[in-house]
Amino acid sequence: MNTIITGTLRDKLRNTALGIAGLALAGGAIAAPALAAQHTPGVRAATTDTAVTTSDTVTTDHDATSDRVDSDKLTPHGVQGEQSRITLSGEQTDNVKGIIAATKKAGMDERAAVVAIATALQESKLENLGHLGDRNDHDSQGLFQQRPSSGWGTVEQITDVEYSTTAFLNGLKAVDGWQDMPLTEAAQTVQVSAYPFHYAQWETQAAELVAQHWNS
Repeated sequence: MNTIITGTLRDKLRNTALGIAGLALAGGAIAAPALAAQHTPGVRAATTDTAVTTSDTVTTDHDATSDRVDSDKLTPHGVQGEQSRITLSGEQTDNVKGIIAATKKAGMDERAAVVAIATALQESKLENLGHLGDRNDHDSQGLFQQRPSSGWGTVEQITDVEYSTTAFLNGLKAVDGWQDMPLTEAAQTVQVSAYPFHYAQWETQAAELVAQHWNS
């Protein structure tokens, strides 16, 4: 069941996450939590009651074994619930590569990239969205639907793939024990979404994308 968060409770959650993140980026903006996009067209709701451990082998486009990413690093806690999938355009694939590049630059590992890509799949379908008018969640924009009014940065900054990814990862770094959490819990702690379980449905595709592009 989706949790409906009132304005007052949402503010409390946002303030709590702000205390967790509280990180200054190079541009001088403070990384604060964003209220995640509440509706993603064409997305199936994920079932999160049961954790499923996948036995599929995750491989890359490369033939060399040394180029393959250890699947245990990608989904160390298994996959929760029914999984969703979309076909990516060239632009969406470029955004995947941009997230991975920013993750490496931040000194974080493949699992962090999986969490970031799954989050962006839920929030924007990996499209670097501008303001959507009446369909927009307040002033949320970019891959991660971050809000300038919540301190994530300027519109120009949060619609920059490297900046927005770094802001998300800084928030993730501040979550104590995020590596030991299910993906949807780690993502939700940063994003403070009204639909906290929807991130889970993208874990398989996110892991496959990291396996494919991490060493490309």
